[in-house]
Amino acid sequence: MSQMATPLSRRGWLGASAAGSLFGAGLFAGARAAPAAGRISPATNTSFASLKQIDAGVLSIGYAEAGPSDGPAVILLHGWPYDIQSYVDVAPLLTPAGYRVIVPYVRGCGATRFLSDATFRNGQQAAVALDAIAMMDALKIERAIIGGYDWGGRTADIIAALWPERCKALVAVSGYLIGGQEANRMPLPPKAEYQWWYQYYFSTERGALGYDKYRREFGKLIWQLASPKWEFDDATFDRTAASFDNPDYVAIVIHNYRWRLGLANGDPQYDDLEKRLAEGPAIAVPAITLEGDANGAPHPDAEAYRKKFTGKYEHRIIRGGVGHNLPQEAPQDFARAIIDAGRL
Repeated sequence: MSQMATPLSRRGWLGASAAGSLFGAGLFAGARAAPAAGRISPATNTSFASLKQIDAGVLSIGYAEAGPSDGPAVILLHGWPYDIQSYVDVAPLLTPAGYRVIVPYVRGCGATRFLSDATFRNGQQAAVALDAIAMMDALKIERAIIGGYDWGGRTADIIAALWPERCKALVAVSGYLIGGQEANRMPLPPKAEYQWWYQYYFSTERGALGYDKYRREFGKLIWQLASPKWEFDDATFDRTAASFDNPDYVAIVIHNYRWRLGLANGDPQYDDLEKRLAEGPAIAVPAITLEGDANGAPHPDAEAYRKKFTGKYEHRIIRGGVGHNLPQEAPQDFARAIIDAGRL
């Protein structure tokens, strides 16, 4: 789950119906008929029809792709402990409108692999963000609407802030998640620290061993805590949990959380980028931020980050018991935000 924030914080309105009436069941494997009235319900689709692989930077990135190859690009980035399944119902709401939708596995997850055994298994924010830029370069995508939540929301924020020429518009769940190690050294009130129990667990060797042994049980617990009103079934969880079997999954997750607390070193090649990120750069591209009304994960208050968005901007509260994994729990609202952000 997300944590990084500036010293502002460590850590609307309900979108109207999207382009669901354009949904074509044949675009996705395992698709059922689209719901009536232009709506799509969560778990309508069970898999992406097209899974691809491309070498980009230090990775061979596994990704789903849907829509016309010459359409305007939308890149959707997932969080932890989730995977590309978060967008399996979002993509078919975007492709009939002509969008080319790209949904990559983050490093250490699913089909994404390191090209070399010698590469540092680094989970720090700058490395993860540069993975997305490298993928865009490899796919010859100059500019895209970028959306994300949790780790993916932070990566989307970073691209929008540091490489605005690559980001046509931004959709970010929980708003502004960029930060740095220094800010994360500052203690929080006990209730807030309690919500971060797992990052302290990951700081110990016992935690690393336990996470490796119980990665699926751990993931399901986080899902339940972060989205207390999401009634997902075992099949939905299992489709994502298969991504946790990546050989680098545990190493990337553990390094990510230890690096945030200053308990693990990053790669010096990213020092300059991290310094820029620690300063809390503003985001000037058109942006829509989203928050579920039942998000059980730590997340900043929208007022704490409002001034970080200096361009055209909207904030939306998605109601109906929507938790942390907003795209998968409320695909219609997330897709609507992507479409609307591109028109701001």
